[in-house]
Amino acid sequence: MKLPIAALGLVPLALVACSSGESPTKSLPSLGSGSELAVAALPIQRWYGTQQVLKGARVFQENCAVCHGTQGEGAPSWRTPGTDGKYPAPPLNGTGHAWHHPLRILFHVVKNGSPGGQGNMPAWAEKLNDEDMIAAIAWFQSKWSEEIYVVWTQRELASRNEGED
Repeated sequence: MKLPIAALGLVPLALVACSSGESPTKSLPSLGSGSELAVAALPIQRWYGTQQVLKGARVFQENCAVCHGTQGEGAPSWRTPGTDGKYPAPPLNGTGHAWHHPLRILFHVVKNGSPGGQGNMPAWAEKLNDEDMIAAIAWFQSKWSEEIYVVWTQRELASRNEGED
């Protein structure tokens, strides 16, 4: 299932700080009994397709790899602020904290740059179209393990349902 760009809910949201180096535990978090948010056993279908990943690989290598690394591994000292007080580019390959954030926030940061001066991420809105930005996200999410992707999916679905009481 491909996620249309309109479904991202392009609401400006601040990227909140996450604990560094945190990864999902082997036991997946429970979202409640009988919840439609419960995710099926591994593996699950990802929201993007092969063509998006291929396009995203090109977009990422041409625009993002210089800071985030060719495999999305991030800067070696991404957890330590530089002399300017800003954090270097974090890993996007599932070893950092990008998997903590819903798709709409990942998209917002790519489009608008680092929130609140926390990093040196430029805004890509003037250089890349929405489709290219989504493809780059698809590419780096394709690097995530099934375990991380399952936990991210639960977080993604929960974020979509927040406030729908």
